[in-house]
Amino acid sequence: MTPPPTSRADVRKTYKLYIGGAFPRSESGHSYVVEDAKGRFLANAALASRKDARDAVVAARGAFSGWAGRTAYNRGQVIYRIAEVMEDRRPQFVDALGSSEGLTARQASAALDAAVDRLVWYAGWADKLTQVVGNANPVAGPFFNLSTPEPTGVVAVLAPQGSSLLGLVSVVAPVIVSGNSCVVVSSYARPLPAVTFSEVLATSDVPGGVINILTGSAESVGPWLASHMDVNAIDLCGLAGQPEVATELEVAAADNLKRVRRAPVVEPDWTLEPELSAMTDFLETKTVWHPIGV
Repeated sequence: MTPPPTSRADVRKTYKLYIGGAFPRSESGHSYVVEDAKGRFLANAALASRKDARDAVVAARGAFSGWAGRTAYNRGQVIYRIAEVMEDRRPQFVDALGSSEGLTARQASAALDAAVDRLVWYAGWADKLTQVVGNANPVAGPFFNLSTPEPTGVVAVLAPQGSSLLGLVSVVAPVIVSGNSCVVVSSYARPLPAVTFSEVLATSDVPGGVINILTGSAESVGPWLASHMDVNAIDLCGLAGQPEVATELEVAAADNLKRVRRAPVVEPDWTLEPELSAMTDFLETKTVWHPIGV
């Protein structure tokens, strides 16, 4: 007689951080349980520590000059490549979105489409941004006076807690399109789409360190990033509806005059077309004077 089939034990995964193009374990050695939309065990995720945040900032700073020095057209190509690889991983993203956010297969596929389209939208802006926000200024005298945008530097991003993929893409893409590098703290309860996104980054053309993704609590890691002296700007979007915590981080960010995108009262509707400020919030303006005829 044929023996009855035996059931396989589930392979329980523990996902790692993404820092400098590699996947290290958390320095703390700690992880936390990630549950699906129905409260069932889904996976373990690394619980980022202060040291992990500092390592991510070092990686972002190391990648900044090379990324900012690339042509805008090339940065657009790289961002477009991220979208291509995401399309290739459609089943994995659909599964991650379905389990994390409780979406049907159709809804998860639509959310992925929106995220891919958002990346393509920002990729198209890469070589147009300077023409839109830069300017040739009229001056009284024999000079050219030109204002051009430049990246701010290393940007810390507290990703949205609700929209784990479209929201993530919508806050990361405008940061890197202009040449910034970033350290991102993913949604605490829904980190799997961000982890899958980091795997896409590792297999696309994004240089290691341009985007670093930490899993864990924005409330615990955020203060270290806000007060870090080598972080030039911070996006507090992930603290929507937490005004007291957001205010504490704004105060910490003032120590080295960081640019701060303030936390919204409620999480935005990420399906709406982004505003130009999503990119310009993390730009500096350089003005150059040049004599005419020299």
